[in-house]
Amino acid sequence: MEVVVTARNCEISDRYREHAAEKLARLEKHDHRIMRVHVEVDCEANPRQHDRAVHVELTAFSKGPVIRAEAAADDKMGALDLAVDKMAAQMRRAADRRRVHRGQKTPVSVGQALAEADALAAAAEAPEDDAPLERKVGPIAVVGDGPLVVREKTHPASPMTLDQALYEMELVGHDFYLFVDKDSERPSVVYRRRGYDYGVIALDLGAQE
Repeated sequence: MEVVVTARNCEISDRYREHAAEKLARLEKHDHRIMRVHVEVDCEANPRQHDRAVHVELTAFSKGPVIRAEAAADDKMGALDLAVDKMAAQMRRAADRRRVHRGQKTPVSVGQALAEADALAAAAEAPEDDAPLERKVGPIAVVGDGPLVVREKTHPASPMTLDQALYEMELVGHDFYLFVDKDSERPSVVYRRRGYDYGVIALDLGAQE
């Protein structure tokens, strides 16, 4: 397994590179398909952020899905160790989820998830007194004290099954995952509910108002 370490705003010693290679080698017992791991170390110069002075992001490339994990600590070694532990935990959860999903547990139905989404949307659209003014933050219209930072990402995607989407969601450590359903060809989102329960929301692009 190849380990590539890069840094921003700080220097990386040979000892650190050796430590990273040694720690990351342990991940192969969870996923033997890993071919390369990119370690990105970003050091924060702001003294007010001392307890999170170093941010480490790991990206593992394998014959399967890409796996990501990140962590912050007051030193480079600590941040790396936390990120590796987090990635190992994500791999274990993904493996456990696959075993449970093939057993008795199944995701929440699309109909049930859409009903819950409609209820939430209706509540959000309910009129309120003294409604706050709308403003623009980048390309997004924000009402009241909305987000101050807007981050946009675009990812290449291939249609996949629901089971594969759930698996990849666990590997990136998120509570939701956007994908194109291979069977229905609809843009869909799977999201975590409680324990091993999941919900699915799909968009019907052909629906008429």
